Amino acid sequence: MTLGRALGTWYLVERRRGGVASRAGLAHRLRVAFQELGPTYIKLGQIVSSGEGIFPPELVGEFRQLRDRVPPEPFAVVRDIVESDLGRPLSEVFAEFATEPLAAASIAQVHRAVLQTGEVVVVKVQRPDVATLVRRDLAVMSYVAPFLVGRIPVAVLANPPALIELFAETIVEELDFRLEAENMLDIAGVLAASDQRAIVVPRPHPRLVTPRVLVMEQLDGFSWDDVAGMKAAGIKTEDVLRAGVVSFLEGAMLYGVFHGDLHGGNLLVLPDGRVALLDFGITGRLVEERRVAFLRLVMGGTLNDVRAQVQALRDLGALDADADIDQVVADLGLDGPPQDVVEMSAEELTKQLRDLTKQLLGYGAKMPKELMLFVKDILFLDGAVATLAPDIDLLGEVAGISAYFASRHGGRIASEIGIDPRERPADLDSVRSSLGVSADIERLSYREIQERRALLRRKFEAERYGTSAPEPT
Repeated sequence: MTLGRALGTWYLVERRRGGVASRAGLAHRLRVAFQELGPTYIKLGQIVSSGEGIFPPELVGEFRQLRDRVPPEPFAVVRDIVESDLGRPLSEVFAEFATEPLAAASIAQVHRAVLQTGEVVVVKVQRPDVATLVRRDLAVMSYVAPFLVGRIPVAVLANPPALIELFAETIVEELDFRLEAENMLDIAGVLAASDQRAIVVPRPHPRLVTPRVLVMEQLDGFSWDDVAGMKAAGIKTEDVLRAGVVSFLEGAMLYGVFHGDLHGGNLLVLPDGRVALLDFGITGRLVEERRVAFLRLVMGGTLNDVRAQVQALRDLGALDADADIDQVVADLGLDGPPQDVVEMSAEELTKQLRDLTKQLLGYGAKMPKELMLFVKDILFLDGAVATLAPDIDLLGEVAGISAYFASRHGGRIASEIGIDPRERPADLDSVRSSLGVSADIERLSYREIQERRALLRRKFEAERYGTSAPEPT
């Protein structure tokens, strides 16, 4: 009913304006509706907010407000939950406890406090009855999802019931803060094992962790989007981004553990330039077999080894276990020369997507949870380039990160998947081809990639509204 009212009002008011005004109006009304609908929809909106490059920018920008600007619970409610779960009056544990939260999101809100020992901490407190509300909303989504198959454009490219099942699995994990504390310790262990000093994790207090309350070390710094503040403090934002990408890939490829919900609200940049990871309710975990498959997927991508990538996707569970690798490569046309999508018409692109989707569904294609979390994080990091380093040389970065893994982990990678990155450097020509630029291009900035994406959006809009697509400036 709430969503229907939002869509109906948009249809009568902003839709007739067309273009940016129409999209902005729809995004605003959807954000307000999601906020009214409660924690499950707010979490869904947070996922959308990290989808730069996939969802319309108006939707992404509007839904960012769902990260930490949700109306908070009254302090009396917070006090009751903390005292109930810790089994003691607030004053026995804390010398101070701020009545106003630092942030309020879908599942919980965070308050600054001071322990009786004098240590400054933050206290994450789960909203009351959130578990009941989430399960109710998931039941509704599960009922509606089958009716979306084949009825809306987005559903053509996915399996809505499967996506809701994955979403349910991830959000239910967030309802027990003891699991989050374990995730924090595990990822801190990975950072220590890899000697990754550029990323930090706040320390949870083991005796002050319950299903609904999590007390942890306080970390202060710049918000992820405060580029001006970071640069004024002498922080190189390119280094911040690079450290985030390297540690993320290292955790996933070599240790099978990674933060599964990267977005601007879950990251801080400390005054010394280190990146603090926050909110570990969703953490990607790969069993050993899938970790090795994932390592093969990433390495196959850097070397333009299409067969290795398809085999890895099969081993990750994205394709049927008995799928013929060579047949998949041939049927999907992956063994042919790359096409420059910018040179294709919107009609050609749409047809290609439809054909590809039909073929993938024929092979039982699906999105395993770990792969979904990884892709979501990659989308966030892709968008972060636009904020932190729009003029960075992408080709140089690919070469540099590949060299890092070759020198630091080359022996291990070679022993696990039979590909030695020390002997086979990244194939930059394939990177150029995948981006649709000629082989003589030596430097390519993210800003230039954005211009190409903008042209693609204009082409699709031109076909939809029956106008000609303007040429890029």
